Amino acid sequence: KYLAKHNAVFDQLDLVTYEEVVKLPTFQRKTLVLLGAHGVGRRHIKNTLIAKHPDQYAYPIPHTTRQPRSDEENGRNYFFVSHDEMMSDIAANEYLEYGTHEEAMYGTKLDTIRRIHQEGKMAILDVEPQALKVLRTAEFAPFVVFIAAPTLQNIADYDGSLERLAKESELMRHAYGHYFDLTIVNNDIDETIAQLEAAIEKARTQPQWVPVAWVY
Repeated sequence: KYLAKHNAVFDQLDLVTYEEVVKLPTFQRKTLVLLGAHGVGRRHIKNTLIAKHPDQYAYPIPHTTRQPRSDEENGRNYFFVSHDEMMSDIAANEYLEYGTHEEAMYGTKLDTIRRIHQEGKMAILDVEPQALKVLRTAEFAPFVVFIAAPTLQNIADYDGSLERLAKESELMRHAYGHYFDLTIVNNDIDETIAQLEAAIEKARTQPQWVPVAWVY
């Protein structure tokens, strides 16, 4: 996955540290945002959830400037665009996030998320936490889930990667924890999916607090 280090929109926005909230009987969240340290398993969670409920969830197809391979069809796994077109759309704040990988640009366009909503599905995003600056609006109405690193007990950490995950997770929790609707420790994929399903169903059917700006 490319590292989304840049976004023209982010430079113009600040994350709010305090906001007024209101309690509603029910409120439909439109976007499932999975946050977590790199390597914590968000992609596997996303793919598992979509495979299990293709009628409920979808992932926005990325745009890229690389050339399509012989077996690739535009709009299936990627939308293929020119470098000039992508740079123009980035300047127009049409991308949620973007980055470069092996000299090609990749990015997630806001319209691909909107299209999923129009189909009556929940868009799943595994993004950098800075993307919340754009997503925390009534239009995208995110349910933010923090995927925490697996616990270190009883797991052999031969190369120190689990310790790195744990440290990165703690830094992210400290910086963005007040935006999390749910935290799941990803020790077991089946358990993680079950917790996600239950939490999303609860958010659909039970009273919840949401930012006033999402309602009025």
